[in-house]
Amino acid sequence: MSLSEHAQRNRAFWDKTSDAYQERHASFIGRPEPRWGVWQIPEAQLQILGDVAGRDVLEFGCGAAQWSILLEQGGARPVGLDNSERQLEHARRLMAEAGVDFPLVHASAEDVPLPDASFDIVFCDYGAMTFTDPHASVPEAARLLRPGGLFAFSHISPLLDVCWQIPEDRVEERLVNDYFSLSRFDGSDGSVTFQLPYGAWIRLFGRHGLIVEDLVEPQPPEGAVSTYRSETEHAWARRWPAEVIWKLRKV
Repeated sequence: MSLSEHAQRNRAFWDKTSDAYQERHASFIGRPEPRWGVWQIPEAQLQILGDVAGRDVLEFGCGAAQWSILLEQGGARPVGLDNSERQLEHARRLMAEAGVDFPLVHASAEDVPLPDASFDIVFCDYGAMTFTDPHASVPEAARLLRPGGLFAFSHISPLLDVCWQIPEDRVEERLVNDYFSLSRFDGSDGSVTFQLPYGAWIRLFGRHGLIVEDLVEPQPPEGAVSTYRSETEHAWARRWPAEVIWKLRKV
């Protein structure tokens, strides 16, 4: 299965950096209940996925499968997919430690080697929807879902991206990037990420039979800390939405 140029770059990036990533964030994202985003707001509070018991669930860019492990313990039948073999090695280690077993697939979310209509839920917490071209990964998510299925994913907000000063790698309290040009970002670290304006997201979803049920804009609690964000970024996110969670239904 051939990989796009950016998928190859992201595979190399995550194979190289996954050890350091897991070490840095392990305690923050490894807590005993599902949590969303860079501020780790509990699923029990946000109610994005709802009851997963008995559901077939695909984690779309699972990393070390912290989410899928918890969902399996909650009665789901998860499958973890990731573009990085090194991330999946971490997933196997954590699964063994947790005493759970479920399939792991080494592939890009832009071209998933699984049958149509295999899942009740396709989701990711950042994951694949940050590091894939959505014009390829959104139709794949729609293809993999059964009618009535849920597609949910967290992502950096378009507003944060238009306020992000790229050379200095910091957020500003002003607009600095063109909103209508949001598309692909080539990071200095070798990674490639993607973003769209809100309207472009909605039109893309609609073309593939996905209806928006909700757009959640999580606000971090006062005093929240994150292994992903600085105090300055926390203060910014208290005033404006720094991340979003899309909740979509397959018609």
